[in-house]
Amino acid sequence: MQPAPIRSALFVPASRPERIPKALASGADVVIVDLEDAVEEALKAEARAALDAFLGDNPQVRLLVRINGPIHPQQAADLELCRRQPGVLGVVLPKVESAVQVSLAAAAGKPVWPAVESAVGLHALPAIARVPGVERLTYGGLDLGLDLGLAAGSESGERIMDQVRYALLLQSRTARLAAPLETIFPAIQDPSGLARRARQACDMGFGGLLCIHPAQVAVVHEAFMPDAEELAWARRVMTAAASGEGVFVVDGQMIDAPVVGRARRLLARAGQAPA
Repeated sequence: MQPAPIRSALFVPASRPERIPKALASGADVVIVDLEDAVEEALKAEARAALDAFLGDNPQVRLLVRINGPIHPQQAADLELCRRQPGVLGVVLPKVESAVQVSLAAAAGKPVWPAVESAVGLHALPAIARVPGVERLTYGGLDLGLDLGLAAGSESGERIMDQVRYALLLQSRTARLAAPLETIFPAIQDPSGLARRARQACDMGFGGLLCIHPAQVAVVHEAFMPDAEELAWARRVMTAAASGEGVFVVDGQMIDAPVVGRARRLLARAGQAPA
């Protein structure tokens, strides 16, 4: 069965367990508790223990965990926590560079979201996407851009990043994974920029976006929601499609199977059942 669509995945640091309930109440489709970059090195064991205690005290909670990377000495302990805690729905694996690394994470028995953050990882993406247990792909745009030598935020750098996005879409589709997630938008005080980025990701075929602040969630959800005109068009198409004709006309446009498929997807994004 295909996983549920995810528009927003909100990070919260494991070192601040008091923020986890706020993140869960933010409206985000999923919450990712971070044991990696958001936690300073000296606090990693303490942060993991805090997450363990929170899950034990709140058995109804369901969330994902971003563990430490493949070469980090804390990764094995992170995976053990994920394996034994039923509240952990999946593992976000950062800095992945090989299928073997993904297989080790998948051995915890939870779905894995590999995050590509280097040229080596991008090169290995076809194999990474096909490891049993992988659910969806994402990437770390800041780290990957640094590794590729891109000028962050530049037009030229975005042209290269679009090739990364294409690779994620292609491998997700051919490996029959859920739609990939766009990387974070770091400018928390720029909701209009976030809305543009989220809409672009949606138009590219991405399922959603990684979020770093609760205020970003509503902006992302609105960007991924079809507008009223699109929904009205989709409903007209699906109503006409119910006639059973292979090819027909709606609003002066020829409609065939691929167009019906687009209408069905628009309605699904809005949570509406096709006619």
